[in-house]
Amino acid sequence: MGGGAPGLRIGFFLLLSPLVLWLGLLILLPHIDMLFVSLRVKVGLRQYEPGFDNYMEFFREPLYWNTFLRTAVMSLSATAITLLIAFPVAYYIAKIARGRTKGILFMLCLIPFWVSELVRTFGWMILLRESGVVSNLLQWLGLADGPVEMLYNDATIMVGLVYASLLFMVVPLITTLDSLDDSMIEAGYDLGGNGLTVLRRVVIPHAMPGIVSGCIVVFMLTLGNYLTPTLLGGKHSMWFTEQIYTQFITRFNWEQGAAFGFLLLLLSSAIVWAGLKVSRQSLAGTLG
Repeated sequence: MGGGAPGLRIGFFLLLSPLVLWLGLLILLPHIDMLFVSLRVKVGLRQYEPGFDNYMEFFREPLYWNTFLRTAVMSLSATAITLLIAFPVAYYIAKIARGRTKGILFMLCLIPFWVSELVRTFGWMILLRESGVVSNLLQWLGLADGPVEMLYNDATIMVGLVYASLLFMVVPLITTLDSLDDSMIEAGYDLGGNGLTVLRRVVIPHAMPGIVSGCIVVFMLTLGNYLTPTLLGGKHSMWFTEQIYTQFITRFNWEQGAAFGFLLLLLSSAIVWAGLKVSRQSLAGTLG
């Protein structure tokens, strides 16, 4: 029996090694390197000195921090709207739909994600552009006198963000709500509660881990989204990932781009931490 323990430990480490390598080589080391790059200040041709000028530039330029705050607010709004839409959908699939209907409804939620985000975003552009389907339909119904341009505004960006992240809210909610015993809901009604009371006192507390985990994933995806705000919002989308792209690719200013990337990482970490504190959830319990 004693000889089997080293073998079990070796097997455990072998199973764990792909995850450790993935986290170390693809996430941890690049972020450490990016941190060092962000702390370099260019003083000449291939000459650098340590400093915080790249971070101070963010606060000196109103365009940067205004875009930063706008991205945070719109990401939080998109997360809230996604939750409001996804919760009744997930509840119906988990607690009301039965048999084959449940599987069909869940499959319908998956179908849009069989194609890439780029294709889905171009689909919205085809629908909402000036010569698109919606504009032609409004003119045919007599609700518009001429072509209607529905792209390149905040509402369109929000539609695209919610559509792109809806599945990532629905799945954890279905998983959590599916584990809720129907007798708990029936007991709430038997004790005199109405639908709103049962929802507030029974359903939502039970679904809270799924709500928090879904909100974390959707917020992270929305905050770091580049394609949807750029394509649907146009050149005036004012999304912070576009600023990062500009610094890295257009201006070849990797030091500034790395600093912006770290600021975005700090923002997402701070908001996720605040959300966990407000909801009184732990990260381990949420992911578990």
